[in-house]
Amino acid sequence: MKYVVIIPDGGADLPIEGLGDRTPLEAASLPNLARLAAMGRVGAAATTPPGFEAGSDVCSMDLLGYDPAVHHTGRAPLEAAALGIAPGEDDWILRLNLVTTGTEGERDGLMLDHSAGAITDVEARALVADLVAHWRAVAPELVRGVEVTPGVSYRNIMVDASGRSYRDVTTVPPHAIPGEPWSRHLPHGGAGADVLARLMALSAEFLPRHEVNAARVEQGLRPATMAWLWGQGTRPRMTPFRERYGVRGAMITAVDLLAGIASYIGWDRLEVPGITSYHDTDYAAQGRATVAALRRYDLVCCHVEAPDEASHQGDWKTKVASLEAIDTHIVGPVLAALEAYGDPAFNPDAEGWRMLVMPDHFTLCSTRKHDATPVPFVMAGAWVRSLVRRPFTEAASAESDLRVDPGYELMEYFLRGGLAAVRGR
Repeated sequence: MKYVVIIPDGGADLPIEGLGDRTPLEAASLPNLARLAAMGRVGAAATTPPGFEAGSDVCSMDLLGYDPAVHHTGRAPLEAAALGIAPGEDDWILRLNLVTTGTEGERDGLMLDHSAGAITDVEARALVADLVAHWRAVAPELVRGVEVTPGVSYRNIMVDASGRSYRDVTTVPPHAIPGEPWSRHLPHGGAGADVLARLMALSAEFLPRHEVNAARVEQGLRPATMAWLWGQGTRPRMTPFRERYGVRGAMITAVDLLAGIASYIGWDRLEVPGITSYHDTDYAAQGRATVAALRRYDLVCCHVEAPDEASHQGDWKTKVASLEAIDTHIVGPVLAALEAYGDPAFNPDAEGWRMLVMPDHFTLCSTRKHDATPVPFVMAGAWVRSLVRRPFTEAASAESDLRVDPGYELMEYFLRGGLAAVRGR
């Protein structure tokens, strides 16, 4: 069997007035997803377990078949793995976002942008390097044993090997508080929280004056005015996917978080030139890479971040456009390639295939935040049949009798449900 999982990150949404009270999935032209839904089954899966917030770290882990209550230790450790960081057992790993906060006028003190205006890798690395040097100069006691590794764009990883613990610290993702006063959401809970809050305050004093930010302001771009620390955790332990499910997998993504999960479950990350986490990504290259990877792997997961980033900006037009691009350049070509493997239900000699398309979570353009509503999914391929045809929409999935809760059980159903046998390589 050949399997493909396509994740249009944050693709699910609520009805939007500007779309005639339709969701982006309902408003977009998605002929390939419509065909997939007609061939297979539409349902809903609860990817945010009780006690967790809806975030890509939790929801993607859940989607890929791992119970976050067992395996999740924090978001940052997952991203660290993608960067090749090998922390010690007792080291604490944190995410460092470069963010834009309001510094004057009526927006003073508000969280404006969790991505610092989609800052470039080059700009971000210059800012982070100089910020760490500033921390070491003015507060060496706070950063003794601390190392910061740049990631992609605004995303960076901080490892604290000083012996401090952040176990009782509560932090908040910056994308969860758009337009809100950031001072109300600083880390709290013990001495570790005081260290993080002090480092963040020092960054807010230093970064706005940096020459990189001055240049961005001159270009009409949002500056990185602060370093936001969150997502702390220690190194997780996860059973390899092949050992768990008997299937060899690979991940295609522009996001370190998904690449980190792939690393922990023993998947290869496939590099694809031209793909980004925004709508400027090369969708067609990602589609071609997914098709090509099927020759080497049993399962290929294709993750596309663009719908989520558009949602966090409240940009429903770009969200619709990104969903249409995914349908045209990824779903269509991948479905055509999969169909060549045949259906063993009708041809015993066929290898067979299955395809799953589902967002990890809702991301609402109206609030620019994630939402824990069970997400829609569509699954088609060998032995996947439904007597009731439904469109791939949020409303149709909510009406379906195929509901998976807890969501991590969906992977087992996708790989093995209804199969007479699984032909793994």
